[in-house]
Amino acid sequence: MDEVFKALADPSRRLLLDSLNIHSGQTLTELCSGLSMARQSVSKHLAVLEAANLISTRWRGREKLHFVNAEPINAIADRWIRQYDRARAQALADLKTVLEGESMSESTDFVYTTYIKTTPERLWQAITDPVFSERYLGHALVSDWQQGSTYTWHDRELTIEHPDQVVLEYDPYRRLVITFHTFIPEIATIADISQETIAKAASEPRSKVTFEIEPAGDQVKLTVVHDGFPADSAVRTLISGGWPWKLSNLKSGLEAAGALV
Repeated sequence: MDEVFKALADPSRRLLLDSLNIHSGQTLTELCSGLSMARQSVSKHLAVLEAANLISTRWRGREKLHFVNAEPINAIADRWIRQYDRARAQALADLKTVLEGESMSESTDFVYTTYIKTTPERLWQAITDPVFSERYLGHALVSDWQQGSTYTWHDRELTIEHPDQVVLEYDPYRRLVITFHTFIPEIATIADISQETIAKAASEPRSKVTFEIEPAGDQVKLTVVHDGFPADSAVRTLISGGWPWKLSNLKSGLEAAGALV
């Protein structure tokens, strides 16, 4: 957490975060053109932000794209904002709102990176084993986990099945790629979502979710990429609040379970 506060203390790095919040998925060249900073300075500031996990990066061909990552801000909010009155915490609360809010972005990809004190095996189990995924993520995925196979999404009493719910890649303990679940009218029975929003989400092209797992010392780096959204996507709006909540629960649940071992 110290790294996060140190990274946010520099006004130039806050400008970079503001720029990425307005236009997510920028390259180094794009960031330099929008700010009065030398390329070398921008590169150094981005390295500090990435080390603090305040940004996530993705490669698109030869281009490195940069995205705001709200996970550390969630951690600050959990650790500090809830313990102090609103007036004292207003600056952090505003920052949390900005970083979690819907940005005016040309890139619609959702990218979220978190570090969990667990093992790749336990994290993989928490994502793919229905008993554990229901406990830690709030939903259960049931499949034979063969590439090209379908899966069933269970969320409380709701079961969602569709032939387009497919396992695209399955590399144990490293990488899982699936198409996202289908939006059926019954979702309204378990979530506060209007039928109009569900219908709009159902009409969109099917999006895709990628889980990437990398060892990082005594922790595991988990990056979740949800992409394939059209402009003004209803699904993108829905998942931007859902995934941070699910992944925060996953992190706290796995770390609490690990502490008991």
